[in-house]
Amino acid sequence: MAKGAQARSVSDVKLRRLAAQDLDAVVEIDAQITGGTRRAYLERRLQAAQHAPSLHTQFAAEKDGVLQGYVLGRRLEGEFGRVEPVLRLEVIGVRPQAQGHGYGDALFGALEADARAHDIFELRTQVTWKDHGMLRFLGHAQFELGSNLVLDCEVHTGRVASGDEERVLEPEHHRFGDENDYGEPRSNDFEALARDRADVRSLERTDLDEIVRIDRRIMDRDRRAYIARVVDDALLDTAIRVSLVAHQDQSATGYIMASVDFGDYGRTEPVAVIDTIGVDPGFTGAGIGTALLSQLFVNLEALRVERLATVVPCDNFGLLAFFYRAGFGQSQRLGFVKHLT
Repeated sequence: MAKGAQARSVSDVKLRRLAAQDLDAVVEIDAQITGGTRRAYLERRLQAAQHAPSLHTQFAAEKDGVLQGYVLGRRLEGEFGRVEPVLRLEVIGVRPQAQGHGYGDALFGALEADARAHDIFELRTQVTWKDHGMLRFLGHAQFELGSNLVLDCEVHTGRVASGDEERVLEPEHHRFGDENDYGEPRSNDFEALARDRADVRSLERTDLDEIVRIDRRIMDRDRRAYIARVVDDALLDTAIRVSLVAHQDQSATGYIMASVDFGDYGRTEPVAVIDTIGVDPGFTGAGIGTALLSQLFVNLEALRVERLATVVPCDNFGLLAFFYRAGFGQSQRLGFVKHLT
């Protein structure tokens, strides 16, 4: 990522859509910035844009035919109970020797203009608090600290212990949270180890109808198009498939969408991220949420993934308690937001 705020304008800069043939140059610049290679991650992001161009906003800045910088954004619409779309800033990078000459400003300006053109008026991103250069850039770009909490924890199966049964993820209709809204829980108890009470297995494409049914019961509206996209992302747009579905009596009772990747928001280590979790309201209190999260810990430990992260609205106290009791705590990463006018 770019390490500082660009203060001066650059002349003869050409802004264009990032293309598949830019991969080598993007990987080179990224390696100069991070000190390592994230080729597989960056290649997947460029491929994802080719597969679903309406969901991705990616620009390149070049001068004299040489790529000087790039920005990658992802459209979110329907996530977390949202009605209005937002754009997630995934990666922005400028050659170290070209920083401070306005390439970052030009790229970010193109990103904002494209967002407005598609009726998107909110940008979101994350950054570690130690990345002082990126923090300066976000401040220069007029981002503000967001209201969501980034949580994470070390992965190990002992996170979820045995004890009393949980009641978790019960929806409160018409109260939509922000990122990773799993429904408003009324009570949480992470002392139940419920893996043995539900058949938890890997997500398959054939689970789509059942997940749509559960989501409809939670949200009081049909979001098939959005859910179909989430399932596609879980199956196709991740380095390792770790999303799960819980079944009881031949019917799906809950799901957890998660991914393992190497590169999001400048990460330089593989981290699993929970994107969303849902439990059929008819099974509230049956330990389905615990069963899903417990099995996810088991699978991630087997894959030698060391950390699991998610994002929770700061006022969703029940959900925060759910994750805290699972061993989550505040991450070293911060969420930022910019509202476009």
